[in-house]
Amino acid sequence: MSSQSIDTERLSADDLNALDAANIHNVVGSDLERLQSLVRVLSTRQASQADIGLSQEDFQLEKVLRKRNERHQESGIKDRSVGVMFKNLTVSGIDMRTTALFTVGEALMAPFRIVQTVQQLRNQKFRHLIEDFDGVVKKGEMLLVLGRPGSGCSTFLRTIAGETESYKGVDGVISYDGIDQKTMTSRFRSDIVYCAETDDHFPTLNVNETLSFAAAIKAPRIRGGDVSTKEYVEDVRNVLATVFGLSHTFHTPVGNDFIRGVSGGERKRVSLAEVLAGRANLVCWDNSTRGLDASTALEYAQIIRTCTNLLHNTAVVAIYQAGENIYNLFDKVTVLHSGRQIFFGPAHKAKQYFENMGYVCPPRQTTAEFLTAVTDPAGRFVRPGSENKVPVTLAQFVDYWHASPEYREVMAEISAYESEISDADALKNLNESVSMERPKRAKRFASPYTLSFGQQMRILIKRGFQRQKGDKPYLITSIVASIVQSLIIGSLFYNVPRSFEGSFSRSGVLFFSILFFTLNSVAEMAVLYPQRIVVDKQRRYAFYHPAAESLSFLVTTLPIKAASMFLFGLVLYFLVDLNRTAGQFFLFSLVVLVSGVTMNSFFQMIASFTKTLEAANSIAGLSLIIVFVYAGYLIPRPLMHPWFKWLSWLNPISYSFEGLMANEFHNRELDCSAVLIPQGPGFENVPIDYKVCASAGSRPASSVINGDDYLEASYTYRWSHFWRNFGIVIGFCVFFVTMFAYGTETTKLSGTNGDVLIFRRGFVPDEEELSEEPESHGTTVAEVSLEDQNSSLRNEKMMEEAIGKLPSRLNSALRMNEIFSWQHVNYSVTLEGGEVRQLLNDVQGYTKPGTLTALMGESGAGKTTLLNTLAQRISVGVISGDMFVDGKALNAGFKRRTGYVQQQDLHVPESTVREALRFAAVLRQPKSVSVEEKYSYVETVIEMLGMESYAEAVVGSPGHGLNVEQRKKLSIGVELASKPSLLLFLDEPTSGLDSQSAWAVVQLLRRLANAGQSILCTIHQPSATLFEQFDKLLLLKKGGKTVYFGDIGASSASVIEYFQSNGAPPCGEDENPAEYILNCIGAGATAAADKDWYEVWAQSQNFSNLTREIDELHMELATIPAHEVGPEFTGKFAASWMTQAVTVTTRTYRQYWRSPSYLMAKFLLYISAGLFTGFSFWHSQFSIAGVSNLLFGVFLSLIIGVPLMNQLQPRAIEIRELYEVRESASNTYHWSVLMLSILLAEIPYNVLFATIYFCCYYFPIGFYRQPDRAGYYYFVYCILYTTFWTTLGLAITTFVPDAATANIATSLLVSMILSFAGIFQPETLIPHFWKFMYRVSPLTYFVQSLLSNVLHEGAVHCKPEEFNIFSPPPGLSCFEYAGAFAENQLGYINNPNATSNCEYCRWTVADQYLESVAANFDQRWRNVGFECAYILFNVAFCFFGFYIFRVANWSLPNFKKSKSESK
Repeated sequence: MSSQSIDTERLSADDLNALDAANIHNVVGSDLERLQSLVRVLSTRQASQADIGLSQEDFQLEKVLRKRNERHQESGIKDRSVGVMFKNLTVSGIDMRTTALFTVGEALMAPFRIVQTVQQLRNQKFRHLIEDFDGVVKKGEMLLVLGRPGSGCSTFLRTIAGETESYKGVDGVISYDGIDQKTMTSRFRSDIVYCAETDDHFPTLNVNETLSFAAAIKAPRIRGGDVSTKEYVEDVRNVLATVFGLSHTFHTPVGNDFIRGVSGGERKRVSLAEVLAGRANLVCWDNSTRGLDASTALEYAQIIRTCTNLLHNTAVVAIYQAGENIYNLFDKVTVLHSGRQIFFGPAHKAKQYFENMGYVCPPRQTTAEFLTAVTDPAGRFVRPGSENKVPVTLAQFVDYWHASPEYREVMAEISAYESEISDADALKNLNESVSMERPKRAKRFASPYTLSFGQQMRILIKRGFQRQKGDKPYLITSIVASIVQSLIIGSLFYNVPRSFEGSFSRSGVLFFSILFFTLNSVAEMAVLYPQRIVVDKQRRYAFYHPAAESLSFLVTTLPIKAASMFLFGLVLYFLVDLNRTAGQFFLFSLVVLVSGVTMNSFFQMIASFTKTLEAANSIAGLSLIIVFVYAGYLIPRPLMHPWFKWLSWLNPISYSFEGLMANEFHNRELDCSAVLIPQGPGFENVPIDYKVCASAGSRPASSVINGDDYLEASYTYRWSHFWRNFGIVIGFCVFFVTMFAYGTETTKLSGTNGDVLIFRRGFVPDEEELSEEPESHGTTVAEVSLEDQNSSLRNEKMMEEAIGKLPSRLNSALRMNEIFSWQHVNYSVTLEGGEVRQLLNDVQGYTKPGTLTALMGESGAGKTTLLNTLAQRISVGVISGDMFVDGKALNAGFKRRTGYVQQQDLHVPESTVREALRFAAVLRQPKSVSVEEKYSYVETVIEMLGMESYAEAVVGSPGHGLNVEQRKKLSIGVELASKPSLLLFLDEPTSGLDSQSAWAVVQLLRRLANAGQSILCTIHQPSATLFEQFDKLLLLKKGGKTVYFGDIGASSASVIEYFQSNGAPPCGEDENPAEYILNCIGAGATAAADKDWYEVWAQSQNFSNLTREIDELHMELATIPAHEVGPEFTGKFAASWMTQAVTVTTRTYRQYWRSPSYLMAKFLLYISAGLFTGFSFWHSQFSIAGVSNLLFGVFLSLIIGVPLMNQLQPRAIEIRELYEVRESASNTYHWSVLMLSILLAEIPYNVLFATIYFCCYYFPIGFYRQPDRAGYYYFVYCILYTTFWTTLGLAITTFVPDAATANIATSLLVSMILSFAGIFQPETLIPHFWKFMYRVSPLTYFVQSLLSNVLHEGAVHCKPEEFNIFSPPPGLSCFEYAGAFAENQLGYINNPNATSNCEYCRWTVADQYLESVAANFDQRWRNVGFECAYILFNVAFCFFGFYIFRVANWSLPNFKKSKSESK
């Protein structure tokens, strides 16, 4: 740290603009506490008040800021800031508010609908996402954007931030102090940033690494105080961590929905801190308080207020649930309604504007709630006497706004703004400021980035190594796979004979050296896709070039790859006994390394240009076939068909393989005595002059073959080509790396045209149904108003009636007075270093039927942890304490009788709302209830939640499916559909919702409670009216310590009275009680309480009363005979296993049917690979080379299983993760049903596509067309082998944490079983130790079955170049000299009567070749039996492995990622 700490004794308000992220580095030690105090003081002032002098109490801080400003000026730092003006702003997009679901059936019919599709594309309709927006936000001002979901808030924010690529048109004027948007987004993109509401981070990085990176990547060249970059980064990180309360999480992974990390609220704070570290001048914050508790949300708003006051930054903020204290921080507010602006102006005038309009703000309703409610027919209230005057329809609201004096004031302000600003001065100021912060050597005029490309690379490489360190399973798997494979292959080819007999094995092991790392490269594509969303976000923040990230990814993975490849080569090279000279060993290692890196870059390039992993795997699968076939090993270049031969010249593997072969065979002399022709009885004493080696490259009268001659004759390879080939491979590598970087830089994630609802075909609503407000058809305003109010009353009555349809607890099988209680509940976990952290501390409480209990506390206080503990969803750590139902221990039926709505809205994307609810009802309601009753109850739930209009819409993904509110309602509906008869747990059900939606959800919970349901619900940002809907409150502080449990009381009187009576300041009449009590206990990132409220609670009479009440309840209820839970509630699952299997399998089939992109990727891979392989081996004749080609044709048909497994595994893991996070915890169905459903869904499609592959491959290649031969091949390949790789791929997913690791494990396993299949190493040359593996490898039997079927009884006829030519002794014909030999060896002499140049063919029938590879046609049905056994083994492992690794949670130490919900 710098010794130049801020002097906290000298500064003034004149220098407030000096404190920014670039110079805040001097805040050290105790100064952080003063900074927090400063934040709290300055953050309460609007921009108009920013120049007001601080109070005497804050005088010391003024001196601090003055002195700091002097240092700032001494350093020559020139600040920059911009405001924004927009006039007649209209954004257009494709009119796709609803669309039909695209299924496999639609894909099949697509060729017949080409004309219709073209017409639709040519006649696309567009709609205005937002229309005619006007306003100005000056430097240092904060604009609050209010509106319900779908009103255009996100579109407006994205447009202001310049993220308009996905929109079809942006009309009107957007000016940043006179600078047009194109200039700002191209040259100053880092100054205008859109912060989305989602929290996307690298989950394996910890908080310290995440924030340090953000600070480092935006570190300016000139820094106040002349501190080093390291000091700057550390200080910015420390300040942001202190302000947001993240210091204690420095060494905790950020995590995500599936990887354990910081809590959801803490993750949100990391997102906010990351944006501030980027030092943007205009930030558009989209619902950035989502997931934050009320106190932390207020602190966040105060931090933004401080930044605007001190730095003159500009903030445009959309907040869905803004408390009054938050609202008062804003200078201006705009209200949006269905894409139209109905107000813009000073925040303090907005409420009066709508009240003057005729609407009434109910007591305790915050201003933000009131402004949002005005746009909701069900949430607004008209002042008596104004029924005939208030606007009701959207058009009326807009007309009223445009006719209002407030609108004229806005237009006048815009005119004044335009006349005051100077675009030349603003541009000059920005250019000067930017020039000062960027490196002198990297001042590209149009670059929006702070650092040069090289500096970005340096920081990204550091982060890359940190990411690798955090992803140990993948790292360990890749290294272990290389070492294990080298040991296996090295020992398999152990001491290959140096004679000619070992030449085939040598070429096989060299080819396999390239094959293995090429397969690994395909597997590594899966790593890129999860990180794309993070890279895209940071590209939008102008942190770095995406190309720099791609290059740093290659650099950071290179050391591990190099080490893996070197270890692989070191072990393999000497075990196999390749040429043992130092030069040739290092050349071998060099070629393997460069080849591996080249192919890795090639497949990363494919991934960079594709949007989905399925598409990438499809292209990669075909590419894999091409590079293998035309590498020169399977088909030597002289034997390639001319129409595809050119591919060998474009194949980097072909040059690498030639280099390895030349390196190995150059100057090697191959003894061919064992294969001399003729030899045997009668030829012992024949001179060598009359013999020849049975090999290409042999010379008459010689028993030795020169290695160079062998290469030239067999492959047309030459040693002189080595360095030429090496240079070509380097060229390929550079090209692929360049294209990878280009693809990463230019391929952007799909944008948004607004939320799109996707319906099943036949259920898409008409355009008239989409209209939010129907036309009045000449109806008067009074009539419309009355109709609107009556409609609202009807809706409320319908909801009440729907609630009334809930089965009464009196009529249920369980008693209505069951009470759930917990006492002395403690929960602790052991961290990696052995530290024990207590998350819950002596918590107690209870819930009674008909009560709605709120569980509150700041982020990280343990709310979700307590909820999970009480719901019996904790599987790690130590839990102690008592939990009772009616004073008795929990029984087996507890989880069955409770519902749990998770914070994350996780659902099957392909299911419709109705299907999701029916699925829950069928599997979670008792089996005694008929399906008809369950479906009827689902309709009740749909009606109850107001989901009728989108009941047939699929869940989809955010922006392309249900919106946030609809997803949350579905999450609640799924649990309601299960009919929880005892208790309903909800984890932040209002998080991410606007105030009206949150009110609707809480009202629903209130009515459920009134109907007799017990509800325990965590809640983050309740308004006063929302808070008062709850009956009881359980309030926690950090450490899981209780600070209050009891009644809330009318108008929150009980809880307020408790805190005031114990020394808390009085609660203001207009103050939100929820925010008040959180402030009292010091909740928030930087807040502190003046007393320990946990101790106050522990010593209070309320605590004693609660303890006594619970004890009395236990004593009283214990005397009541235990209620016998029916058999249908004692089992773990409600439905029978068969019902589960049918229901889950039906859903999985539906998922696949509605995933055409996944299935089409399979189809395209199968058909393209089939045609390519078939025509590569077109009409292979029964010659010496042709027979070998048929073997390799079989090999290629088997190797296609690798990319197909790579496609299967990500989808299977995605389905598995949803099950583990949500459905398993709810005891929805048995884990075995999950595996069965995936198998039953995958196999039929795979068999169908394999059939297409068979037709494209089998007949062009020229295999036997007899029904028995073709039928047998079809049965073995399309049925058995397809089922084999499907079950194998699924079995691998049971013991790996993610898709990338699964792909690596697949590559290792397939490479291993392929090695022992007799393709690369004949069975006769396999070392005795590995003979058992030849018999154990399942591919051995598939190869034997398929190969013997296509070769048996095939008559071999050598081509001219395949004859072995020798001369007989003088006076003898060829037949007289070698006829007996040919007959004995089952060969034939082509010219028996010749007296010279005898042409000998070593085979007459293909069965001779089968014998050499230990394949026997007579054993083909025996092989089928073995194949079926392996399939059964895979199926058994799918279930056994899932149980061991996923259910019993067995794992190697520190190897398996922990999967769970975020804390």
